[in-house]
Amino acid sequence: MQVVSGFEDTEAFEVLQPAEQSVPFVFNSPHSGHHYPEPFLRASRLDRLAIRRSEDAFVDELFAGVVELGAPLLRARFPRAYLDVNREPYELDPKMYEDRLPPYANSRSIRVAGGLGTIARVVGESQEIYRGRLPVRAALDRIERTYKPYHQTLRRLLARTHVGFGYAVLVDCHSMPSTIRTSDNGPRPDFILGDRYGTSCALALIDHATAVLRDMGYTVARNKPYAGGFITEHYGRPAKGLHALQIEINRSLYMDEARTDRTAGFAAFAADLRRFAGEMIAIADGGLVPDALAAE
Repeated sequence: MQVVSGFEDTEAFEVLQPAEQSVPFVFNSPHSGHHYPEPFLRASRLDRLAIRRSEDAFVDELFAGVVELGAPLLRARFPRAYLDVNREPYELDPKMYEDRLPPYANSRSIRVAGGLGTIARVVGESQEIYRGRLPVRAALDRIERTYKPYHQTLRRLLARTHVGFGYAVLVDCHSMPSTIRTSDNGPRPDFILGDRYGTSCALALIDHATAVLRDMGYTVARNKPYAGGFITEHYGRPAKGLHALQIEINRSLYMDEARTDRTAGFAAFAADLRRFAGEMIAIADGGLVPDALAAE
């Protein structure tokens, strides 16, 4: 964790760019931020370990090797507990605020009901974040100053990639608690791949990702319980050559979850993910290029 005064003087996110983007892939790590504003920590009832329970710690480091492969990596510096860009812009819980939400807020979503809206109410196992209610302006400021610029940056990266290569693949990178199980009560998977049940990317892409990971010796599940959040759903338009695939990684593969610390096998696992990314990037573009362009 790094404590900052706020994001007025500290960049809230950054893009790691290759010298030249040579592949039609964009990687995104929206939940790995660990820069915690000091006023936010003061407003929280949680200690500095508990508040990190929703953080996809080190996921940006695990995927940093994609830059050497020619792909950009967008990563948040702000933590998920502070702001979640994998939500609609205004998924807000009215019980969290001192005053009335604007009429355009979505306060009835399942994610809001679970305490995990754009401004989260809880982390981890339903641990309440805040000591008291917040002014609505605090939420709207986070959305205007951080959420919207983050998505503007992601849109630019994807648009530039699409124009340059004729199609674009977004890989949305996340981690999951090791306690997670699929709905069929099978073994805990190492990876869960999400394509919004076949709607956010070409079947060839998720099939290829599944095969690569299984060939590497990992167990893989699809869509349950993580089919992809707002980012996967919003940016995945395979008919237009815009493909979005979410990847969830079992945290026990690379970190001590109780201490939020890297394990001894971290470097080796990061090397595996670089190999995985390379195999993904090497996929033939059949099925990824829009039909209209492929027919030319």
